[in-house]
Parts: sequence; structure tokens; C-alpha cells
Amino acid sequence: MSWGNSLLILILASSLLPGIVIFFLKGQSNSLRTTLNLIGACIKIIFVIALIYGVYLGHQFETRWQLVPGIDLVLHADTLSVLFVGLSSVLWLVTTIYAIGYFSGTRNQSRFFGFFSLCVSATIGIALAGNLITFLIFYELLTLTTYPLVVHKGNAAALRAGKVYLIYTLAGGAMLIVGVAWLMSIAGPLDFTSTGILSKMEHLNESALKWIFFLLIAGLGVKAALFPLHGWLPKAMVAPAPVSSLLHAVAVVKAGAFGIVRVVYDVYGVEYSNQLGLLMPLAYVASFTIIFGSVRALFQDELKPRLAYSTISQVSYITLGTAIAGPLATVGGIVHLVHQGLMKITLFFCAGNFAETLKLHNVSELDGVGKRMPWTMLAFTIAALGMIGFPPLAGFISKTYLGLGALEANQIWVIWVLVASSALNAMYFLPILYRGWMKQPVGEWNVAIKGTKHETRWMLLYPPLVTAGLVIVISIFANVEFSPLKWAKLIAEREYVQ
Repeated sequence: MSWGNSLLILILASSLLPGIVIFFLKGQSNSLRTTLNLIGACIKIIFVIALIYGVYLGHQFETRWQLVPGIDLVLHADTLSVLFVGLSSVLWLVTTIYAIGYFSGTRNQSRFFGFFSLCVSATIGIALAGNLITFLIFYELLTLTTYPLVVHKGNAAALRAGKVYLIYTLAGGAMLIVGVAWLMSIAGPLDFTSTGILSKMEHLNESALKWIFFLLIAGLGVKAALFPLHGWLPKAMVAPAPVSSLLHAVAVVKAGAFGIVRVVYDVYGVEYSNQLGLLMPLAYVASFTIIFGSVRALFQDELKPRLAYSTISQVSYITLGTAIAGPLATVGGIVHLVHQGLMKITLFFCAGNFAETLKLHNVSELDGVGKRMPWTMLAFTIAALGMIGFPPLAGFISKTYLGLGALEANQIWVIWVLVASSALNAMYFLPILYRGWMKQPVGEWNVAIKGTKHETRWMLLYPPLVTAGLVIVISIFANVEFSPLKWAKLIAEREYVQ
């Protein structure tokens, strides 16, 4: 095995091994636990940078083990996988810093950070999966490793949310297993291939392929929170802020959306999917979910559920870009994988800061909060405006390419979905910004937080400032080499090569 192929294992192990070790640390081993988390996260980023550069130069990275005859566990890096791995690695580091500050002085930190690291490992495994079997294994491991995070508080509300989460995700996993097994029985090994492995085969039962596609998308649609499979996500908001950030920005919902992209592009092939008539129904479901999530967000006074319904809406942009079937739409959907992750994690970090510092959980309580927590509110404002699609921020770039893709595919109705969604985004985000900046606070704020000169603890303040800064950077420098937009264009070229 070459060093290049070992790199995939090292990327996976850089979070897996610290996670396992952390489980055995005693409650008082805070410094060692913090060191393991941060070293693992930093090492992973270094390895990922090397991987991205290698893939950019055209090097091949693949590691394969035979599980049983005819079924292999495959780790493979391509342009799509390294985009997701890069997002996961960067956000793991900033979320780790945030979580260390958030859980300072609390109990059960070893349990949390152990499962937190395993969750990231499962997400990396999903990103680097080279076939459907490998994807399925890590996809189910993600369910098992995120459940303890959802129920971390251990109260009745958390346990109820965890039960709902398991019912949804295990049911989705069962549908995915059936779909994968059925597809393997008629098509054999299912290695991911640009333009789709099924598109290169002949004499397949198209009726069976349509039913299998439904099973696969339904199974993935649970984690991607497609309507009507979204019900677990708002309930999971009882989890601590670092968990909410992880669920919405990089782990669970992104794993579902990423899986849908893989199935359409690298299993069926976008052209073959379109030929079978599978993409328009998917586009309709994604479009309905976009509007539905935005409308529901309007009526949520509690901030985290409002952001949860926003996620339901925003993640479906990725599915919509996939389903429109065109290079420009692909660019819009794929780049939103990164753009939405950075903007949404910023919003949840800020919501956590409001809750932890000032005990504010509802939108109606945020009057004048920008005067008390100006830096947190500034980060929230940048991310919210990006979500709405204000130029030149990241959300504007995503929506522009989706709109251009709709025109390219002669799907004019998609433009109206994007316009309506942006208007709804403004309707549920702008009142928050108005309250925070323009209104006067009802009572007196706490003057300072014990032990810090900042508006809140620095480990809570700096992560949203960093991610908000990244939103600005990827917006201004969207067309430089290695930007998410440039990388999304490389992916579109790969998937539509003739």
C-alpha cells in the first residue's frame, strides 16, 4: 500500500483514534482530552490539504479490502469526496473549539467528545466511500454515533427527541439497505463512477431501477430532511448547540444530501436518471421542501427551531441542483454544500451564544441584543444575509448558479421557487436582525461574563467570527483556485464529460 493510499486511512484515523482514547479518560482529564481533540483536528486538516492537492494534480487515491467474495470495503478520493472531506475537517476543528468552551465545567465530557469524534469519523467515511456498500456501512454508523449526542442532556425532552431520531433514521436506513441489496442483485458491485455505473450497463430492468431509486432516495431523504421525512430534525433541537451545529452544517443532513448526489451522479448517472424520468419528481419534492421549510420557519418564535426549518429548506437546494440536470445547476447545488454549511454553523454558534450567555432562546427576546453582544450579532447578520442571498455573499452565488441552471435546462418554474424562497428567507431572518440591532432591550443585560473581557467566553465567540469570516472570504474570492466554486465546477465537468 503506497503512502498516497495510506493517506485515506490516516484521514479517517485522525478522528477515530482520539475518539476511542477519549472514552477511557477520567472526568478530570480535561487538558488531555482537549489536547487529543485539537491535535486530531489539526492533523486531519493537514492530511486533507495534501489529499486535495493530490486530487487536483490528478493522482489516484484508493484503498480496498475484501469483506466477502464480491463485496469490498473501498475508500476512494475524487473531486466530490474531497470537497465534503474539506468541509467536514474545517468545521470539526471550529466546532471542537466551540464545544470545549460550551461544555466547560460540565459532566460527561468524555462521553460527548468520544462520540463527537466517532461521528466525524463516520462522516469522513461517508465522504471517502468508493462504493455503495462502504457508504451504507458508514451511513449507519453515523446514526449510531449521533444518537448519544442528541440525547446528551439526558432529560425527558432529549430522550423523546432521541427516540424520534432513531425511528426516522433506522427506518430510512432499512429502506437504504433494501435498495442497495436489490440493486446489487441485478447490477453487481456498485463502485462509484463518473457519469454513473448503471449508465454503462445494458439490458437492465428499468421498472426495478425506478423502484430501487425510490428506496435509495427515501432512505437518504430522511437524513437530508426532505418532506415528508423531515420530522426528526426540529425535535432534535433540544440537543446542545455544538450538536445542533454538527447535525445541520456537516454531519447528518449533509450526509443525506451528499448521498443523493452520489446516487444520481455516480450510481445511476445524471443523464440515465433523466432518461428514466426520475429527476423531475425529485426536483418537485426538493422544491416543495424548500418552500415548506421556509414557511414553517416563519412561525417559530424559538430561535433554534426556526433555524432547523431553515435547514430543511436550504439543504434541499443541493437536491434541487442535482435534479435539474445541467452543469450550471450542478455547480449551484454542489457549492451550496459548502456555502450552507459555513452559514448555518455560524447561525447555530450564535444561537448557542445567546442562550449560554444571556439565556435567550426566543426571537421575541432578542430586542437590543446587538448592543450587548455586537460581535456575535455581526456574525449572525453575515450568515443570515448570506442565507437570504444578498450579493455578493455565498448564498447569492449558490442561488445564481441554480437560477442559471434552471434557464439552461428550460425549467423556468425553478426561478420562481428560488425567488419565493429568498423572499421567505428575508421574512424570517430580517425581523431577527431588526430586533437585535434596532430595538431597545427590555431589561438590563449582564455587564460581563465571569473570567473574560469579551462579550462571552472566547471559545464561544471566536468560532462564529471565524466561520462568518470564511463566508465573506469564499464570497469575495469565489473564482480563485481551490475555492468551493472552482471545485464545484471541476465536479460538474467530471459528471458531464462525454
